[in-house]
Amino acid sequence: MKYSWRNVPRYIRYVLAQTVCLFLLMVLFRLIFYFFFIKTTITDPAIITKAWYLGLKFDLRLTLILIVPIGALAVIFRDRFFTRPVFRKISFTYFFIVYLLLTLVYILDLGHYDYLGLRLDPSIMRFLATGERMTNAQMVWQSYPVIRGTLAILVFMYLVYRLQRLLFNRFAQQPGRQLRNWPFTAYVVSMVLLIAAGIYGNVAYFPLRWSQAMFAKDNGVSSLALNPVLYFVSNLSVQSDTYDIAKTKQYYPYIAKYLGVDSTNAEQLNFVRTVPGVDKPRLNVILVMLESTGAAVTSMYNNPMQATPNMQRLAKNGVLFEDFFVPSISTARTVYSVTTGLPDIARTKTASRHPKMVDQRVIMDQFKGYQKYYMLGGNTNWANIRAVFTNNVDSIQIFEEGYYKSPKADVWGVSDYDLITEASAIFKKANDNKQPFVAFLQLADNHPPYTTTAGAGDFKKLTEKDIDMKLFKQSGFVSIDQFNALRYEDYNVGHLISMAEKDGYLDNTIFMMFGDHNCILNPYSFTPLPEYDMATGGVRVTCFMYSPKHLAPQRISEPGSLLDIYPTVAKMVGMPFKNYTMGTDLFDSTRTEKYAFITYMRNQQGYYAIYGKRYLYEINNNGKSTALYDLQGDPLKDVQLQQPDTARYMDNLTRGFYESTRYLMFNNKKN
Repeated sequence: MKYSWRNVPRYIRYVLAQTVCLFLLMVLFRLIFYFFFIKTTITDPAIITKAWYLGLKFDLRLTLILIVPIGALAVIFRDRFFTRPVFRKISFTYFFIVYLLLTLVYILDLGHYDYLGLRLDPSIMRFLATGERMTNAQMVWQSYPVIRGTLAILVFMYLVYRLQRLLFNRFAQQPGRQLRNWPFTAYVVSMVLLIAAGIYGNVAYFPLRWSQAMFAKDNGVSSLALNPVLYFVSNLSVQSDTYDIAKTKQYYPYIAKYLGVDSTNAEQLNFVRTVPGVDKPRLNVILVMLESTGAAVTSMYNNPMQATPNMQRLAKNGVLFEDFFVPSISTARTVYSVTTGLPDIARTKTASRHPKMVDQRVIMDQFKGYQKYYMLGGNTNWANIRAVFTNNVDSIQIFEEGYYKSPKADVWGVSDYDLITEASAIFKKANDNKQPFVAFLQLADNHPPYTTTAGAGDFKKLTEKDIDMKLFKQSGFVSIDQFNALRYEDYNVGHLISMAEKDGYLDNTIFMMFGDHNCILNPYSFTPLPEYDMATGGVRVTCFMYSPKHLAPQRISEPGSLLDIYPTVAKMVGMPFKNYTMGTDLFDSTRTEKYAFITYMRNQQGYYAIYGKRYLYEINNNGKSTALYDLQGDPLKDVQLQQPDTARYMDNLTRGFYESTRYLMFNNKKN
């Protein structure tokens, strides 16, 4: 065996050795992902083995693609590859850059998956948007071991440098071997065929494709089967955001009937609904965005850890929306969606970062006679959120970092406790002056780096010794820090209501509290539906209203959405308005059907869907694959063949939601 190996020309053996080293690097990161990051409910060894098999084939494909340049040089120059110094420099430089970039991308991918539960894709470029780089860099600095990580990378790259020297010198010191044309041709052809076969990756008519990794309908298994670099590159071909006027008109009749527009007109694409006002005292409205607060983590939805007693108390004495959704997972998308009443379904950037999508006719602007506030502990240049408000809401007052007396707690600005304390003083002043107000209060501390303060001195973090770890593992929480951050948010919700009572505006204010999306969780199964497996758990959030003098305790089971918030509160306070949005009144008892438009990722593929009390209908982002699920039967079984009429109707309505939203994002501009 040793003799036959030595007979192979050294430049080909060098290429093979480098191939093995690169492949082992990818296997190392795959092992790290499997043992420390993967989130899946699948335990079947056959499925996991298949995911590993596919993943290793993707790794081999990337390895062979990267080895081609050096392989080409080696076979062209043969033994001169080791005798000319220029090739030594080329080899060292090339492999150093390749190892460095691979290491950085894999680490970034692991962080992306840990944060969002998804493999790396081009949407990460949104974090490099102008004016936001510093904020995002601070978040990374405060949330992750940047210094230790950098040192580890430096040490690793030094070891790579030593390995490259060792490999090159070892082969350079071996005797060269002159081959005749036919043996040389045989070696080259064999190497080319093996590399081509490895890149092709399949013993089939079609080459290995990333869609093969989606065989298990489980995001964790699919992630294990993918190579993050190849997956990222495959998503670079995303088309630019636009809309299709023909499809908008095609599906307009379905959505117009559902919304109940004033005057149906498929040519002018009219979406307006006029809501008359009611003459009554104007109540204040405070919208409270609860960062990363999905339904599954809160006490109201049976989480075993019961981390939110204040929210539970308010929901019990107010109105709890049992099935409430955000259109997509992203804080910026949530702020845009609740304000504009349109799902943020921008494909590459969030809509707030898209100049053509920012100009909108919004209901908040129609609160005549109201003071309008947007309050954030940090800076509103984040995600270009400032433009969503200043461009669309006349005379809005923005309170952000630089205004507050309290010091910054972390990258997201002042702590939630301090934000609420200072915001309450503003609310008190307006209320004392008999000036009604509508406010968007955005909390942020339930987010990495999970900064918590002592509040009034009575907030205490819990440790593993203080809790039942068996229940903790069932709850879905991924860390004690995450659990404590939610507890801290709940603490601050209680603080807000206490301040409202103390400062005298509780009795004439409607509080609407909602999560912006769910946090990343480990698999859980305590919810009535298997929402973790359905992938709807990420967009199902907590939502409740509280106004002890004006709202009787109530639980609403019909689906609701962020899009419905402003139409609901505007009608509650008697404000006349025109609704240009996709939202409807959450309390409208005359509606015969109610759906929430949502988007989600399952099995590393994107879907948009409408979620009703009985059915969920989804359409793959490719626009072709569809499914109908009976939520009162088997919610994981596609029943569209058994119920073709229901599927046909919901397909038209789902596409109507999608195409109408795409159209309105560009064509709902103020006159």
